[in-house]
Amino acid sequence: MSLSASKVKELREKSGAGMMDCKKALVESNGNMEDAVDWLRKHGLSAVAKKSSRVAAEGLIGVCIKGLKGGMIEVNSETDFVARNELFQNFVKTCSDLVLTSKNNIDTLKSLPFSDTNKTVDQELTNNIATIGENMNIRRAEYLEISQGVLVSYIHNKITEGLGKLGVLVAIESKADEKKLLDVGKQVAMHIAATSPKSLNIEDLDSDLVKREREVLIDQAISSGKPKEIAEKMVQGRMQKFFQEVVLNEQVSVIDGETKIKDVIKNLSVEVGSDVIIRDFKILKLGEGIEVIENDFASEVAATAGI
Repeated sequence: MSLSASKVKELREKSGAGMMDCKKALVESNGNMEDAVDWLRKHGLSAVAKKSSRVAAEGLIGVCIKGLKGGMIEVNSETDFVARNELFQNFVKTCSDLVLTSKNNIDTLKSLPFSDTNKTVDQELTNNIATIGENMNIRRAEYLEISQGVLVSYIHNKITEGLGKLGVLVAIESKADEKKLLDVGKQVAMHIAATSPKSLNIEDLDSDLVKREREVLIDQAISSGKPKEIAEKMVQGRMQKFFQEVVLNEQVSVIDGETKIKDVIKNLSVEVGSDVIIRDFKILKLGEGIEVIENDFASEVAATAGI
């Protein structure tokens, strides 16, 4: 097939690959630009493919609420500088909106059409990597939906509306006045951002986490000279303290410093004359769990220079 020089040039600029590789990719892809980019990536010939091996732990958390549906997403980049890029911000905003359709399935999200383009989300991501020049990754998505009540969000270290470094979604079910639910919901969301609870209720806690904590506490008591049967009794009280640290409903509100979250909700139920329930919550912290190797820049320069 015949290829125009302009099309080869466009693919070269988009992918960073060599001219002959771009020609071959277009031939193999019957002239389809996006398929050609994918062909280059699969064969390790695209600059995009090379960038994909670099650690991306910066970026943004995006949150979107529409009615009784809420979505939240983490999109990573290599540097914080990219989080200030309008192209990147628009990408994260659009993806957070699309989570309302794809829910927490990243593969489904990537296959969805990206707004106002003829590309999928994954193809738009590839295009942004080539355009901005950094590795990027759609890492996590969270979704909440309720039948009645309110969904509340909180963004910490907010860059712009709906975008920041830490995001929280809270689902509160009730027939009560929406304004009162939103006011208390915002306080609960801020509390979650500050304390990072592991679960909503004690019974929801990861059983392995509970088992590990119990074993550590028993070993500590035995090491202090307590007989095993006494140590096991002592642990009951210490486990309650552990639950108060990691379970949302057992935590003391950081807002007033004295009322447990479950009692905040109970008091609200009495005030509004209707049952109020925290149905679920989600929290995303940017880069959480990503291992970033700290480089000694001065040593790198010295090594390169042979010093």
